[in-house]
Amino acid sequence: MSQTDLEIVVDDPTAPEEDSPTVASSGTVEIIVCLLLLALAAILGYDNWRAGASWDSTGPEPGYFPFYLSIILGGGSLYGLIAALLARRAASETFVTRAQACRVLAVFVPTLLFCLVTQFLGLYVASFLLIAGFMRLIGKIALWKSLLTAFLFTAIMFVTFDIAFDVIMPKGPLEAAFGY
Repeated sequence: MSQTDLEIVVDDPTAPEEDSPTVASSGTVEIIVCLLLLALAAILGYDNWRAGASWDSTGPEPGYFPFYLSIILGGGSLYGLIAALLARRAASETFVTRAQACRVLAVFVPTLLFCLVTQFLGLYVASFLLIAGFMRLIGKIALWKSLLTAFLFTAIMFVTFDIAFDVIMPKGPLEAAFGY
């Protein structure tokens, strides 16, 4: 056997277990997504119709093009909904298991909190907390490495955006204390 025929297999110790119970089936998720997109198409269609979805003496009104895009979105959503309902009789596949959902939530919840914390502490402090938290809790990286990396990244972003390019970013009390 040559060296090129060897296969290296690495097991992921944090991989979700195979026998985890199903949280949602693919058919259910397809139906929910189609209904949400249909609702979005209806809202966008109404709002653009209200803004004007026809032609006037100078050309198309502001809602003309977006109105017809919402019609296309609604038609595609209806098609997907009907197809998902008709295919529902077949064996449904697992969309996500409980273990997979927990892994997704382990990233989604801190990211959502990052968005909320940004409003009060500013972008840079929230970024520091998010990066350090991800590295320490999810990556299992040493605390000093997590804090150092988060600090360096945040400092580089601050210098790049606020000092070099003078881009206005959400600021919090820490930046105000330093006069920015």
